[in-house]
Amino acid sequence: MTWILGVAAALLAAIILISFLFLRKEWNRTTFFDHTSINGFDVSGKSPEEVLPIFTEEYTKAQVHLTENGKDEAVWSLAEVGYTIDETALMSGIQDAIGKQKSSIPVLLDSLMNGNSFEIDVPFRFDAQTLNAAVTTANMADERIQNEDAEITYDQETKTYAIKPEVQGTMLNDSDIQHLVQQAVDGAVGGTQPQTQIQAAIPESLYIVPSILSTDAGLNLKVNTFNAYDKAVITYVFGDEKEVLDWNTVCDWVVFEGDQGYLSEEKLREYVMNMGQKYNTIYYDRVFHTTGGSDITFSENDNNYGYLIDEEGEYAQLLADLQANTQTEREPIYAYTGVGRHGRDDMASYVEVSIGAQHLWFYKDYQLMIETDVVTGCIAKNTPTQTGIFPIAYKESPATLIPSNETNGTPVQYWMPFYDGQGLHDASWRAAFGGQIYQTAGSHGCVNMPYYAAEYIFNNADTGTPVVLY
Repeated sequence: MTWILGVAAALLAAIILISFLFLRKEWNRTTFFDHTSINGFDVSGKSPEEVLPIFTEEYTKAQVHLTENGKDEAVWSLAEVGYTIDETALMSGIQDAIGKQKSSIPVLLDSLMNGNSFEIDVPFRFDAQTLNAAVTTANMADERIQNEDAEITYDQETKTYAIKPEVQGTMLNDSDIQHLVQQAVDGAVGGTQPQTQIQAAIPESLYIVPSILSTDAGLNLKVNTFNAYDKAVITYVFGDEKEVLDWNTVCDWVVFEGDQGYLSEEKLREYVMNMGQKYNTIYYDRVFHTTGGSDITFSENDNNYGYLIDEEGEYAQLLADLQANTQTEREPIYAYTGVGRHGRDDMASYVEVSIGAQHLWFYKDYQLMIETDVVTGCIAKNTPTQTGIFPIAYKESPATLIPSNETNGTPVQYWMPFYDGQGLHDASWRAAFGGQIYQTAGSHGCVNMPYYAAEYIFNNADTGTPVVLY
């Protein structure tokens, strides 16, 4: 019996020793136990040094696809966009896993019998310079389409402005697609599962928007303002001469301030003033070519006949015409008018009186109609005829002339006043005209003429016809 107990004790001791030695061996083991996996990869019997290249290869297989409308624009490896495995950190994770399979005797025994399943993160390093060098629009497959800004167009036929819409191109900022790719890769790597493809799809919002859109408030303001004035055509009539004011000029008068577009008052007034300087004929120095062939210059104070544009009235009318976007043909608004003009020439018809020659000529439409000797204001009595250019104020037949220093009037048949009580009229009481009569027996300032001449001029000269006296 005793020897049986002895044998049993020896066997038990041997078993314990063998078990101890076995467990000690497994405890010191530097490879993974059978039936062990990390992140789903079988690592049974492999050391961390053997597992590391497996993970490095598997987790760097992924390709990064930059896509546009479902089409690849660029494909890179992880390394090409700056992502490489942090092998030091990965090795630390693998070694940590191998330590966990024998953290205690019970764990060791369980690991030996059942194996283990571990999950570890596979860390990556990122180099921004590498990504920025690779991920650029220049490296994309398709050439980028340039944006086109919305712009104002003009239809000459319809005289209408419109907005040509912008063209949305495919221009991208390198920094935007770099950020897009980085976000996509950051979201895919660094976990426990390897990726095969990483998609970075370009969203519509990433495209550079044209600088000027068709909804631009300033652009729409310009179009609406231009269309409010661009059809206006004002044709000014100066006898047989015309001057056309249209959009070619008016377009430079449009000003914009804030959210309003309007016509510049300063530009309109400047135009009216310049038109007056060009076409006004009254109160300007006037050179008159006499029948005798000489030229006489009448100063602005002596030139009391002609056309004068009413600048304030014309400004108001011009503004109204432009605001109505109308087409019209008209004369400017005048403060004073003559009896007819051909551009700046406004004396196709006139009465010419030479005081020195005591002679009168009447021209109508540039044709000499009648001429006669006359008697003008008396020199001896200091009642000379006023020199200058004056319009016939009105015509009266018959009329009674009463000088300021007399009470009894003198009846005449044809009366055509031109200046401060002086006028053209018949003088039936005179037996002769011309010569030196005016020196001592002249009129009170009127131009006396034979009956027939006064009758002819009265019937053929319009009110307003200029009388030129020199």
